Amino acid sequence: MESTDDLPRHGGTEDTESGRERSGLLVSMLNSSRALHCTRMGAAAYLIGIAGPSGAGKSYLAYHLAERLQAPVLGLDHYYRDLSHLPLEERARSNFDEPAALEHELLIAQIGELKEGRAIEIPTYDFSTHARTAQTQVFPPAPFVIVEGLFTLHWPELRRLLSTRVFVEMTDDVCLQRRQYRDVRERGRTPESVLEQFRATVAPMAERYVKPTRAHAHVVVSGGALVEEQVQRVIEHVGCCMQASGFKGAMHESLRPFDNSFSSR
Repeated sequence: MESTDDLPRHGGTEDTESGRERSGLLVSMLNSSRALHCTRMGAAAYLIGIAGPSGAGKSYLAYHLAERLQAPVLGLDHYYRDLSHLPLEERARSNFDEPAALEHELLIAQIGELKEGRAIEIPTYDFSTHARTAQTQVFPPAPFVIVEGLFTLHWPELRRLLSTRVFVEMTDDVCLQRRQYRDVRERGRTPESVLEQFRATVAPMAERYVKPTRAHAHVVVSGGALVEEQVQRVIEHVGCCMQASGFKGAMHESLRPFDNSFSSR
């Protein structure tokens, strides 16, 4: 929600002992399954958005945050526009690293449904053919939902739905290494084609569209930091938001001190 702009923002890798203590507010709650399950289906969901350049570590953070929150992750990659009407060679030359490549109208509408506690049917995208498949996937409502992708913080309409907005930053050389590893292993690409695309569109579009959205984040983390520290920083902001909103009930009553020690990655 835009009103959360009034809450503390946390940039870079800075942290304080008082901040770590406050982060225990929500972590202890999340460790209590009784507290989590007190939220009824159909109730409004708490949405967390994670943005950042390709290869920065958004998915990695989302995965670990999802484990902590027992939350599903909705990737923006599902919403790439269907290019099946184009020849395959022309599809491959398309710019997938600009906001126009996504069907943001459907994306925002469906995330709005999730915010209201309703299930949605999300599209399935085949990256090897640059086209949607005929299948859809049911995405159920949940107390917490994580939205992750390049342009999560790009559209104002989407930002207004997100109670905690996170930006993951990382250097271009590390982003390229990570993207090559992912695209070759998961998307049927060659290392050469990944490098060519990175230089032609990925890096320039990140400078133009992705990195400027850092200004809209409540929390900024380094993709090279320990993931436990990244998760802790996000959890702290969620806890602050819940306190500021005057959250009542069993979830709030279950709060207790939390061990803030980190393990190595």
